[in-house]
Amino acid sequence: QVQLVESGGGLVPPGGSLRLSCAASGFTFTFYTINWYRQVLGRERELVASIGATVGSANYADSVKGRFTISRVNAKNLVYLQMNSLKLEDTATYYCNARSDFGSTNYWGQGTQVTVSL
Repeated sequence: QVQLVESGGGLVPPGGSLRLSCAASGFTFTFYTINWYRQVLGRERELVASIGATVGSANYADSVKGRFTISRVNAKNLVYLQMNSLKLEDTATYYCNARSDFGSTNYWGQGTQVTVSL
């Protein structure tokens, strides 16, 4: 049974930090690129960061470069998104996505809410 379970969301003031986690199970983790997306109600889902199975293969949206860091621990099937210097506009539901490097298979988590507010 495939599962992607996000955790770590919450309420934080501007300038604060959060670390999101994504725990994966039920598929061969190292065959998948892992992405973090975010979505605000009424808007399209936005790709925030992605990381391949190879160390150093991380990419970021321009809006989060220098503030967010994506990392993965293949031995534990875990992916993290460290979010620093959070802004009001970072408020969204954050989703973990696994995309196969060998085909079109996609898996999604249920999402975790991040709210940046005074």
